[in-house]
Amino acid sequence: MDRPKTLPLAVVGVSHRTAPVEVRERMAFAPSEAEQALLELRSLAGVEEAVLLSTCNRSEFYLFPAVDRRGLAAAEELFRSHAGDLERPTADFLFRRHGEGVVRHLFQVSSGLDSMVTGEAEIQGQVRDAYERATSLQVHPPMAGPVLNRLFQMALSVGGQVRAHTAIGEGSASVASVAVELARKIFGSLRGKRVLVMGAGATAELMVEALARDGVRGIFVANRTLERAVPLAEKLHGHALSMDRLVEALPAVDIILSSTAAPHPVLPHSLFREAFPRGRRRPLLAIDIAIPRDIDPRIGDESEVFLYNVDDLRKIVDDHVRVRAGAVPAAERIIQQHSQEFRSWFASLEVVPVIRNMRERAEAHRQAEIERLFRGLAHLKEEDRARVEVFSRRLLNKLLHDPTVRLRKGMVDGAGADLVDAVRFLYGVDAEGRPEEGAPNPPTSREEGEGDAIQSKERSG
Repeated sequence: MDRPKTLPLAVVGVSHRTAPVEVRERMAFAPSEAEQALLELRSLAGVEEAVLLSTCNRSEFYLFPAVDRRGLAAAEELFRSHAGDLERPTADFLFRRHGEGVVRHLFQVSSGLDSMVTGEAEIQGQVRDAYERATSLQVHPPMAGPVLNRLFQMALSVGGQVRAHTAIGEGSASVASVAVELARKIFGSLRGKRVLVMGAGATAELMVEALARDGVRGIFVANRTLERAVPLAEKLHGHALSMDRLVEALPAVDIILSSTAAPHPVLPHSLFREAFPRGRRRPLLAIDIAIPRDIDPRIGDESEVFLYNVDDLRKIVDDHVRVRAGAVPAAERIIQQHSQEFRSWFASLEVVPVIRNMRERAEAHRQAEIERLFRGLAHLKEEDRARVEVFSRRLLNKLLHDPTVRLRKGMVDGAGADLVDAVRFLYGVDAEGRPEEGAPNPPTSREEGEGDAIQSKERSG
């Protein structure tokens, strides 16, 4: 029986390493779009398990099983149709990983090693959200079935261990804090500056915390739902407003920090022109870390406006990031250890039914022989019969212990496929553990009786 030599896993996607922000935003999936994409993958390509991770820096489909190109081709087509026409073919911006490379990649992502800012903590929550979104889909079999369920649970655990046991998370570096760092570099000091924060999610909260460390007070927080903006604004004695009142706040601010999850710009060029009909008269720093972008890129062409997007933040490297970079080798050792653990677990999936069938057939032979023995020893007391039963079970377990251990070890070491085939041949079972046609079964009582009679006749002759 032919089997893939690697784990039948695949990931295909786009990230800050493979594509600029203007491409990534075209390939980003909102939560509802992500759910629909997963359902399409199953219906079009028959993918059993899939998870879609889509953040400001990456959009990635994780697929199982991936023993042919159907699933990958369908995922790539989803990227193409979602992105629309690009200057270059969609495939030019995509990366692909297979087998154990998928495991290492997801563990690196969850640990913050593949982030724009090494060690950022937000990504772990985003991995969890992607996993829970897949598990919440009411489909059968589950979209995040036993394999991807195990993989993502381990990824979240690995991310926690890397942050707990290495310096990868030291300092306050994150995309949000780096955005505030950029503002500080430009203005020198942020005290007295008026700031507009667009969005009220987790990233916006991190930006507000970073602003507080720089002594900023009296901010504006604009959000689609006003009730979410109020508590965030109150942290810095600021004001909350709905998005339809942006035009009122814009003339009063020096800095805009934006991180909404809107599918289109919340600050279009027309609204900016409405706020500044005669043009901006003093500097305005706008930092847009959302994907898709919140601020119309044309605003960056306006006089006195300095617009930066998430890719521009890559050029800022502070001391915290350099400290974290030194922790990468230790983090990679943790990732390697748990990658091996996942490989061992997956290998056990194939060998478990074989071991179970091997033991079941051996147990059937043991019971048949015990019954045959007791028929000739009717005078034995119950306690003696119990001792013989215990002895036979103990002997069976000892005989099967070494083959079981070696079979499991062989699977982990990569030689298990041949061993499994050998056990299946010797015990006459198929891939699902069922006896193959023509395989010998434990003798029936009638057959045992006939065998006893033949042996008795042979001895008397």
